[in-house]
Parts: sequence; C-alpha cells; structure tokens
Amino acid sequence: MTNGVAELENTDTIFIIGSNTATAHPLVATRIFRALEKGAKLVVADPRKNQIAEFADLYLQHKPGSDVTLLNGMMKVILDQGLQDQAFIDANTEEFDGFKALIDGVDLDACAAATGLTVDGIEQAAALYAKAGTASIVYCMGITQHTNGVDNVKSLANLSMVTGNIGRESTGVNPLRGQNNV
Repeated sequence: MTNGVAELENTDTIFIIGSNTATAHPLVATRIFRALEKGAKLVVADPRKNQIAEFADLYLQHKPGSDVTLLNGMMKVILDQGLQDQAFIDANTEEFDGFKALIDGVDLDACAAATGLTVDGIEQAAALYAKAGTASIVYCMGITQHTNGVDNVKSLANLSMVTGNIGRESTGVNPLRGQNNV
C-alpha cells in the first residue's frame, strides 16, 4: 500500500475496483465506512455486484477483462476536461507526452461498448475521482489475478499519477491481498 489503512478515513473519494472489501477485508471496510460517514464519495467498479457496491455513490458493473479500457476511458475524460494535476505530472513523471498521445486516441464510445457501461458512467467516475481533494484507489484480486493483471495495476498507477493522487496523505494506490496479513 502506498498509504496506511487509517488514512482511508480522511479520503474525499475512494475508488474500489476488483475488490469485495466489505467481505474480504472487513477492517479496511470499517475505515471506508467511517470515511463515508464523514461525507466521502465511493465509486465501485466490479463485474459482480458485491456487498461494498451497495454503499457506492456510483457503481460501475463493467464486463470482465475490461478494466484497462475503463481506466483509459476515465483518464481520457480527465485529460480532455483539464482535470489532471499538471504540476504533479511535470514534477514526477517521464514521457507524459507519449502517454497523453495514447490516451488522446481513446474513443469513449468504444470504451463504453467494450466495458458495457455508458459514456456518462465513465465520465461520472472520472469526475468523482479527479475532482476530489484527496482520492484513494483500493483494489484486490479482481485486478491482479487476471491475464491483464500487470496492465490493470499499471493503469491504476497512471490514474493516480495523472490526478496527483499519490504521495500525499489520504491518497494512493492501495492493493489488498486475497487474505488478511499476507
């Protein structure tokens, strides 16, 4: 984890993808529920509607294997709408122009078709994540235990860097394992 579990309580937006946190990681879920009680927004993306999705401000039930497409669509919205943290990008990333050119080529209608979502849903997820003062990503085995697992994790890291939601308190990319204390 790039940040401590306790920091989730003070996050403005939590993006959970590929994780049934409430069932698999109840102590982490407790921190997330405390954040929600304080007014945090919750975005959940998972092909299966799980227990934590019941509490989401936005639930995205995307097709299995379409995680990278969803994340690229979110980054397309963020860059097109100028929601990126350009100062963070300039200070902390390399080869951003090449990355941006790749994302500029993303077609949101094609993303929607490939993920089974609507363009509006992708746009809402991007806005909730990018406009937050602090946003944390939480993911689990639904992201890593897949043929695209490495690309899924890289895309989550890219999303956090595009918005500057890493390296600060109550932000970060926070993987959970399949079992506690692994």
